[in-house]
Parts: sequence; C-alpha cells; structure tokens
Amino acid sequence: MASRRLNLPNLITITRIAVCPVIFLLALSLSVPAQFAAFVLFVAAGLSDLWDGYLARKHGLITDMGKLLDPLADKLLLASTFIPFYIVSHRPGGEWALPFWGPLPLWVVLVIFGREVAVTLLRQWAARRDVIIAAGPWGKYKAFLQNLFSGGLLLWYPLQRAAVDGQWTHPLWRAFSAFHATWIGLTLLLALVLTVYSMVDYFWSYRALMGVRD
Repeated sequence: MASRRLNLPNLITITRIAVCPVIFLLALSLSVPAQFAAFVLFVAAGLSDLWDGYLARKHGLITDMGKLLDPLADKLLLASTFIPFYIVSHRPGGEWALPFWGPLPLWVVLVIFGREVAVTLLRQWAARRDVIIAAGPWGKYKAFLQNLFSGGLLLWYPLQRAAVDGQWTHPLWRAFSAFHATWIGLTLLLALVLTVYSMVDYFWSYRALMGVRD
C-alpha cells in the first residue's frame, strides 16, 4: 500500500513542493543568473503539474495522497512567486515596478490569497458533510493565467537588467519588451478577474449546501 501511495505522480508532486522554497529565494535575489534560474525552475514546476496529472490519469495512479498534495503544491508555488513579487516590486528606485501596475498593490495579493483561503475553507466545510468539491474549469483557467503572469514577470526582471547592462537597443528587442510588458499587465488583470469569478462560481454552485435558496 505504501508503494502505491508513493507512486511516480506523487513523487513528482513532492519534488514540486520541495522546489518552491528554492524559487522563493531565487526570485528575491539581486543576481541576474539567479533570477533566470527562478524562471527556469518555475516553468519546470508548472510543466511537472501537467505531467503528474497526465500520468495519474493515464495509468490509474490517482490516490488520496495525490489529491492532498497536488493542491498544496499549487498553493505553495503561488506563494513562492507572489510574495517575492510584492517584496521585490516595492524595492526603492522604481526599476523593479511591474509594467502598467507599478509596485504590486497589496490588495491584489489579498484578493489572490483570500480566494484560495475562502475556497479551501469551503472545501473543508463540504468534506465534513461528505461532499467533495472538485476543481472547476474557471479555477483551472484562473491558475493558468496566474502561471502565465508569474512566468512572465520572473523572466521580465533578469531580461530588463540584462538589457540595461548590455545596452540592448535593437528594434526587435524594443518590440519584444513592449509585448512582454503588455503580457504581464494583461495576464495579471485577467487572472484577477477570474480569481474573483471562480470564487463566486464555487460558492454559487454549492449554495444549496450552505442552505441558500434561489
């Protein structure tokens, strides 16, 4: 039974959890190579999330341990990026500010994490009533956009610093930089919209469980 629980998908998830503190520390670093490493590890962690889910479904390796660890890994990966983003973007000088947003607003962080806390509490409350709340499609879209934003910003910092150090002035670089900035600003906005919408969708879908009538 133990080997059944410690299957390959679960080991991949555990590895993703172990990598989160490393991403957290690298994202706070002032070193350009360390910032690039944070981006690479984040992308690897995001791809591993798709990989372990695929393996679990294909080979019938879905376990209770996996159901517990996978959402935990997702939340830790979220914390390992958004908390450093908040700290880094408020460093003095202005060069660390987010495109279009400036220093990452505290209310954005509170909305992102507040939604996770609210939905987690709802799931726990429902579980005590023998109701399992599975991840909904809007929650998955929200997580996808959050990852697009986080990956984009993790790459933004080292690229911009490398551009300054290397005096990159080519028109292709300027065009890519403008696209990259728009990517960051837009994905954060869309992620926020879906963060709120997916939370409302969860509570509305299970309103009967909470004794709310139409």
